[in-house]
Amino acid sequence: MATKLDCQVLYEDNHLLVVAKPPGLAVMTGTRTWQSVHRWAQQYLREKYRKPGRVYVGIVHRLDKPVSGVLVLARTSKAARRLTEQFRVGSVDKVYWAVVEGIFPQRHGELRDWVKKEPNSGRVRVFTDPQPGSRLAVLEFERKAMGRGLSWLELRPRTGRTHQLRAQLAHLGHPIYGDKKYGSRYVFPGAIALHAYRLSLEHPVRRERLTFSAAPPTAWRLFAPLGVPVNSV
Repeated sequence: MATKLDCQVLYEDNHLLVVAKPPGLAVMTGTRTWQSVHRWAQQYLREKYRKPGRVYVGIVHRLDKPVSGVLVLARTSKAARRLTEQFRVGSVDKVYWAVVEGIFPQRHGELRDWVKKEPNSGRVRVFTDPQPGSRLAVLEFERKAMGRGLSWLELRPRTGRTHQLRAQLAHLGHPIYGDKKYGSRYVFPGAIALHAYRLSLEHPVRRERLTFSAAPPTAWRLFAPLGVPVNSV
């Protein structure tokens, strides 16, 4: 029986498994997290193909636990190496949707900041100028709608820094809805209003360009006044 922490399969072949990750599910199992996309994918492939023993699933990129959306997994080590390299050099095109607090003042533009993770708090600090240990974070944005004190943004990160979107938006005074770690006033149980909407990359073997997309989960019906489409499943 499906549960709210099951993934939805968007695409599958001998080299890739692409899923829509639900919010509240970690990508990897950790010391405090037993359930994960990695564990779910192993079980899914084991049962579907009746594979005994260990099933290979390669993690080539991540989404924070409270974030939903498109996640690409590798089914072979060769695919994992090639996909990881695409993410490393920035040839993967990623599009996120976010609902943030306040009326975002600009219709479109680019944010260029310097970010640094604080080891004790797990938060990322944002600076306008480079600091020791900081890294450049570049984010393109477009405001799609606004109303009721909220704004719906489409985001294209050009760098892949930890918590980059969450920290940069909060630094502007527009934290993502439900993101308590970065100062949101609202509660969005088990989630924040950040969704990996679309991802485009090169197939690791066939070399053709592939694009995957997934509508936000049903909890995003809260933002219907903004016109955000949601998954009907």
